[in-house]
Amino acid sequence: MERRANNLNHNTLKRFYNHLYCLLFLAVFTTISASAQKKELDSGTRYSIKSITVTGAQNFNENTVIAFTGLKIGDRIYIPGEKLSNVTKKLWEQNLFSDIAFYVTNIDGDEVDLELYIVELPKLNEVTIEGVRKGKAKEIKKDNNLVNGTKITKNLITTTKNYIKNKYRDQGFFNTNVIVSTTPIKDSTGVETGQDMKILINKGKRVKVKSITFEGNEQIKDKKLRKFMKNVKQKNPIRIFKKSKYTDVGYEEDKATLIQKYKENGFRDARVLSDTLIVNDEKHISLKLKVEEGKKYYFGDIRFIGNSVYTDSQLKQYLAINKGDTYNGTLLQERIEDKSEPDAADITNLYQNEGYLFSQINPVEVAVRNDTIDFEIRIREGKLAYFDHVTVIGNDKTNDHVIYRELRTRPGQKYSKRNVIRTIRELGQLGYFDPEQLSPNFKNVDANNGTLDMEYSVVEKGSSQIELQGGYGGGGFVGTLGLSFNNFSLRNIFNGEAYKPIPMGDGQRLSLRAQASTFYQTYSISVTEPWLGGKKPVQLNTSFSHTIQYRYDFVARERDKDQRFLITGGSVGIAKRLKWPDDYFQLSQAVSFQHYNLKNYNTGLFTFGDGFSNNLAYTIGIGRNSTSANPIYPRSGSDFSLSAKLTVPYSLFNGVDYSALADERSELETIINTNTSTETEVVDARERRSEIDQTRFNWLEYYKVKFQATWYSTIVGDLVLRPKAEFGFLGAYNNDRGIPPFERFFVGGDGLGSFSLDGREVIQLRGYPNQSLSTTDGDNIYNKFSLELRYPVTLKQLASIYVLAFAEGGGSYDGFRNYDPFNLKRSAGAGIRIFMPAFGLLGIDFGYGFDPVLNGNQKNGWETHFIIGQQF
Repeated sequence: MERRANNLNHNTLKRFYNHLYCLLFLAVFTTISASAQKKELDSGTRYSIKSITVTGAQNFNENTVIAFTGLKIGDRIYIPGEKLSNVTKKLWEQNLFSDIAFYVTNIDGDEVDLELYIVELPKLNEVTIEGVRKGKAKEIKKDNNLVNGTKITKNLITTTKNYIKNKYRDQGFFNTNVIVSTTPIKDSTGVETGQDMKILINKGKRVKVKSITFEGNEQIKDKKLRKFMKNVKQKNPIRIFKKSKYTDVGYEEDKATLIQKYKENGFRDARVLSDTLIVNDEKHISLKLKVEEGKKYYFGDIRFIGNSVYTDSQLKQYLAINKGDTYNGTLLQERIEDKSEPDAADITNLYQNEGYLFSQINPVEVAVRNDTIDFEIRIREGKLAYFDHVTVIGNDKTNDHVIYRELRTRPGQKYSKRNVIRTIRELGQLGYFDPEQLSPNFKNVDANNGTLDMEYSVVEKGSSQIELQGGYGGGGFVGTLGLSFNNFSLRNIFNGEAYKPIPMGDGQRLSLRAQASTFYQTYSISVTEPWLGGKKPVQLNTSFSHTIQYRYDFVARERDKDQRFLITGGSVGIAKRLKWPDDYFQLSQAVSFQHYNLKNYNTGLFTFGDGFSNNLAYTIGIGRNSTSANPIYPRSGSDFSLSAKLTVPYSLFNGVDYSALADERSELETIINTNTSTETEVVDARERRSEIDQTRFNWLEYYKVKFQATWYSTIVGDLVLRPKAEFGFLGAYNNDRGIPPFERFFVGGDGLGSFSLDGREVIQLRGYPNQSLSTTDGDNIYNKFSLELRYPVTLKQLASIYVLAFAEGGGSYDGFRNYDPFNLKRSAGAGIRIFMPAFGLLGIDFGYGFDPVLNGNQKNGWETHFIIGQQF
């Protein structure tokens, strides 16, 4: 308010001075200087300008100034008169001078000599700001344009002071004091060349609200009214998340909120009669508010007028307000049109989703009887609206057909707001465009003909990513090169002209990855076609990978090429978008095969060191993803998935007696682990155990079930809450055959996996070392629950950055006999995520583990996790 008042005073004075220009000239020219030979001016005489000179403290070229005035030798003017008044006004408007005056230095008949006296405003040289941090000082200079060469005016000084006071007052520094001083800078000849400015800021103590009291409230108590105030809070030592600072803006918002809450509770006529701010001392203030509650009202009869498309009964279901309910104007408006949620289940969307773009729905109070209010919901349905033209602009790389196949609005179709919102979501989920800049533009809306054009504006962003890493870990150097082309064009792969630098625009995904270290190498390639055949959203996924892994001595740091483990595999999958229960569902199916070849490779998991295993599996999954348009930072929606990975139940028909093999293996384990066994007996027992395990695992037999559920909810503004739950189970058809040593769960750490590609799944649980919460060989059951609070720093195209705080718990278990979903390893912490289109998702988390790791005896404490290419 203080800043507004100052600006008002300045503008008022400026208008006042403009109106006085003529009067000033009358005053200037009532007398003539001695140099004018004491001749008097005749206000009725038109004088001819004989000469013009420019004097005063200024650095402008004299001819430039004269040219700017528009006055020329020989011009005939009245003195005083409108011509000179306009020139003076024009000079003042340049904000370059602190003094402007015209003088007549000589009169010869009807000829006059004019002198223009001007004093130039001083220029700003150097600005120093004391009392705040360097970064804040830089911000103040930028916001007030305090740069070298700026003209120093009273307005500049006043607005700068007001800006700083209001800035810190909004942060709770109610007593901020600002002193602005200037010091002339002169050259060697004594001529002033500019002025240095010094700004001294004393923020003082942050003012806290000692008490908030109310007068006149009988129906709603003080405590509840204080809870309604979200910005200004009364001082409370046990409240740690909301400070009791005072700001003018926050206080005004809270007063409006109080009245809004009263109205939501039936008190339609409630108002704040007065409020008082009491300064207790330099650190504390108190607030007193006098309210008038008025009468509590209730809904009476609610009638619908003008509806023909929907019956009263159908509209009442959406309105969901009954006679006798406490009056709530906010709720009534939200049920008619909820402007905070574009796809809300309200009456306006009910009409607009069925083509009635031009419908108008207005609630009108028709009668107030004591404490009861009757309403008419007046509906003007209007014509049905149809899309005439549907276009997309802004796509420079992505081919039109890739975009148009995602559109849910077509020319000739009936208008549907739901389909417009869904189209924006589908385009954002593609990953080719900046989701924050997607917008539907209504063009040529014709209510008479019931037509409109829809234009979708997109902004392309980089959709390809490169992963290039090098580091020391796992006993040696690890190097990774990965390329992911998310908008690839397979049909142009042999078209040299399409390489700019690679063929792009057809929506396919191509990923290439190679990783190598001292003792392993892995190579993989995958290709995805999201619209197989180009007509329906049927996604085809194919992948192939090959790994060579050598036995490694971590003590001697040597690899043994005679002991190796080869993994070769691939998969083919189909995913189809469903129409039932709704079209957010997707059904996916895949067939995968891995061949594990062991050459003299004996470890705890693999007791058959020379042998092989084959893993032929069928995976079926169903999921529903309704998250909002931005896949990097979803603000709403949910993502559910349920999958089952199944192998052929070979034990039902291969004729092997696994029960006998299990008994024999148990006896062999006894021999191997008994001290009385001879060396020959142990060697023979191990060889026979390897033969049995080779028989058990030559073709892997198992089933694997996984479930994940994630929700996104906007708390306020862009603050998002993300709960997540997940569960996994690995089971065996035949207990005598047992669960294979592959496909197991390992819980703990950053979730980046490991070099071993034996089908294991590494489950993220921050606050603990990698895979530290599961047994050495992994477990066959896990569950995990997490809660994450996210807030964006920036969601620009160049980089999306958000910070987060998390709390999570999880555990892994060896069989249902040991399964306890409440026996969780807990952690909490904070982190940051940075998504850059060229590099994918990067991040760092600091997590604190509240429980010991497996076989530990004290809580784990702090762990730092680096995140690459994934989201929790």
